[in-house]
This record gives sequence, structure tokens and C-alpha cells, in this order.
Amino acid sequence: MQWETVIGLEIHAQLATKSKIFSGASTAYGADANTQACAVDLALPGTLPVLNEQAVRFAVKFGLAIGAHIAPYSVFARKNYFYPDLPKGYQTSQFDKPIVGLGELDIVVDGKVKTIGVTRAHLEEDAGKSLHEDYQGMTGVDLNRAGTPLLEIVSEPDMRSAAEAIAYVKKLHTLVQYLGICDGNMQEGSFRCDVNVSVRPMGQEEFGTRAEIKNLNSFRFIEKAVAHEVERQIDVIESGGSVAQETRLYDANKDETRSMRSKEEANDYRYFPCPDLLPVEITAELLDEMQRELPELPEAKNQRFQTQYKLNGYDADVLTTQRAMADYYEAAVKSSGGETKLVANWVMGELSAGLNKENLAIEAAPVSAERLGGLVKRIADQTISGKIAKQVLELMWSSDDNADTVIEREGLKQISDTGALEKMIDELMAQNMLQVKQYRAGKTKMIGFFVGQLMKQTQGKANPQELNKLLQEKLKG
Repeated sequence: MQWETVIGLEIHAQLATKSKIFSGASTAYGADANTQACAVDLALPGTLPVLNEQAVRFAVKFGLAIGAHIAPYSVFARKNYFYPDLPKGYQTSQFDKPIVGLGELDIVVDGKVKTIGVTRAHLEEDAGKSLHEDYQGMTGVDLNRAGTPLLEIVSEPDMRSAAEAIAYVKKLHTLVQYLGICDGNMQEGSFRCDVNVSVRPMGQEEFGTRAEIKNLNSFRFIEKAVAHEVERQIDVIESGGSVAQETRLYDANKDETRSMRSKEEANDYRYFPCPDLLPVEITAELLDEMQRELPELPEAKNQRFQTQYKLNGYDADVLTTQRAMADYYEAAVKSSGGETKLVANWVMGELSAGLNKENLAIEAAPVSAERLGGLVKRIADQTISGKIAKQVLELMWSSDDNADTVIEREGLKQISDTGALEKMIDELMAQNMLQVKQYRAGKTKMIGFFVGQLMKQTQGKANPQELNKLLQEKLKG
């Protein structure tokens, strides 16, 4: 029997506010445990929440970016469950009246465009974190994350493969960073995903029973978890069993999913409107303001890069995946005098390799966009060769010097003087008459010998185009 996979995603994007969604406590990452949890976060008696306006503005900005309906009236609700890292005994979230309604996002898989529906996006607070290491059979609780603002983005069950799910997650990951509403740091938990997976016989309209895989924080883990869960469910059904509706955990070390608990329904949480928070009303003026604040979005920037800079689709895709990289590229092009393709090659090539080697984000690049553009300019005007440019970049990487300073100080200018090159060629030919005769007898590949010798003699500074041109003329006799 042929099976069809059905996937829906719930993505939690931590909003980039300086304080929490209902208190003034800091959201900064990396603080000592329980040092950023105030009385409101701890649910001490008599405390009342105050809604963070910036979180609302971020949610509206996201909704506008995906063409979603923005609710003029939305309500916070209490989602009741009991867990050690939830001091209140409930999570303040949104239920039947979310701030962002139906929207959509286009993805591209195997060259084909597919539209994925976004059911809703709602504001909520994060819970704390349970710590199981180093407690000798006990569990510690860190409440620093309690109250951190989240935007939960819920998709329609429109994806039919792990590839489509990954494309959707990556598209959202890029979008929230472009909007400036989330830093997208998956390792720190700023962007994480719950995956709902089910299978059904090909052609069947009714959905199968779904399992939810919680808290996946890397694209690779999402892909592996989906693949394993699809195989597991098919094996269960084909063996005569039935898939249980449950919440599962993906174990990356064993590359498997395992059961955590039975899947709750909405009524299990006993939602009811939060009596401590007023409804949120979005005015037409706020919508207009947020619309004006929208930056150039990834798809529009991608198309502009192809049109304005004459880049191919692949280069434009890579350079616009991160807003910071796109900004870096444009600044470097400006400094290079308009060397669009050459700058693209250096940003995607040598610069990215250096950043990956040192595990740096492009925002922390030791060589600024302006300095890289200056280096590319010297390659374009043939002051240095591409090979020498790599050496120059290394020296720029560990200093604040620009390309011109390094080239001058290290004596790295390319030798393009025709007279000087001709003299070196004449001397080399005189010393290697056997190779000259072989070339003239038809062994034209022998030119590589002469090029190699001259490059060695000039320490790679000879202009390769001029050198090849003169060599061919001289060797012909």
C-alpha cells in the first residue's frame, strides 16, 4: 500500500523584546539560574500582569508580512496545567481569539512553488526550564525563561514531506529575522518547532491519527524526526496496530522518537479568559504604522538582487537568506565600485569559510563590508590576483588594515609590467630550451611548466593574463 504523509507545524518564535511579556524582568540570555524571574513571573500573591506593547507590535508586524487577518479584538486566556516549571499553574496564552488569523507562506521544493496555509499566530508566555543534570536523581528548576514572550505560529496540515516541512521552517526562520522580531537562535531556544505527523493511504481524504513531536531545535533534527515517525507509524498500521494520539520526544542520539504522554485536547486545559488582562484592540492607525515599518521582505529582496545586481537564482538565494548577509553584500558592492558577481563570490566563498571556521555570525565579521569591497576592487583592477587576494584577506582578518595598506606594506602588487615579464620569460626560455622545443613540436601543455616556474619566481605576483599572453607569443618563436 502507498502511504501519504501529512505534516503540520507549530513554531515558537521568542520575540526580541528586552523585557518579558507581562513583567519588566529581563529576557537576556545566559544569566545565572533564577536571577531574571521577578514577583510577577513567580506568581507571588497580589501580583498582576501588564502586557508588553512591543510584543503586540511584533505580532502585528508578522501578521502583515504573511498577508494574514489581524484581529481588531483579541483575548488572552489561561491554559491550565501543572508542571514544576510553571509557577502559576497555568500558562497565559490565547485561545479562540488570537491576534493573527489566517495567512499563507509560499515555499519552493524541487523547483515547484507550494502555498502553505498559516492557521493562526498567537501571543503567549514561555514556561521555565527543568534541569536534570548534576542533581543526583533530582530535578532543578530555572525560571529565567518564565514569562518570556513567544509568538506561536500554527500551520495548516498542508505539508506532505520532510522536505516541504524544512522549506517552510527555513522560510519562517528567515522571515522573523528580517522583520527583527526574533533572533532565530535555535541553539538558545529562540526558535523551536513542534511537528504534528500522521500518515494515511494514498487517495484517502480523512486524516490519520497524528503524533506530536515536541521541541525540535534544528533543521536536521526536524528532518530526521519526521522520517523516523513516518516509518514508525506505517510499521504500526501495517502490523495490524493503530497509531496512538500522543506527544513524543525525538532522541537525536538514538535517532528515534519515543512516547512522552498522551496528547491533550483543548478541553483538557480548561481554557478561560484571563481576568487580569484586558482584551487587545488593534486600531487602524497601528496597522498603518506597522505596515510602514515593514522592511523589504526576503522574496522581494531576492528578486531585486537578481534584477539589480544580475545575480543568478542560487547566488541571490544564498545572499538573501539572512538580512545581515544581504546588507553586508550591498555595502561591499558599493565599496567595490559595483563588482556585483565578484563580491558575491567572495562573500559566499572566502568570507563565509572564515566565519564558519571561527563559528562567527556575519555581524561579527572581522573584515567589514567596506574593507572587503576595497579588496575586491583591487582584484578587479588587477592590482592583485585572486590568489594573492586570499593572502591579503588573511592579513586583514587579524588587523584593522584595509586592502591597500596590506598590499603596499607586504609588497603584493601584481607584476603587470610587460618589459619586466618579457625579460623573465626570455631568461627562463634560454635556460629550458628542451621544453621550448617540445612546446614548438606540438606539446602545448608544456606552457604549464613555464607558467609554474614564473609564478614561483615572482612569488605568485605575475599577472596571469598578461603572463599567458606573452608566453604564447614568445613560445611560438
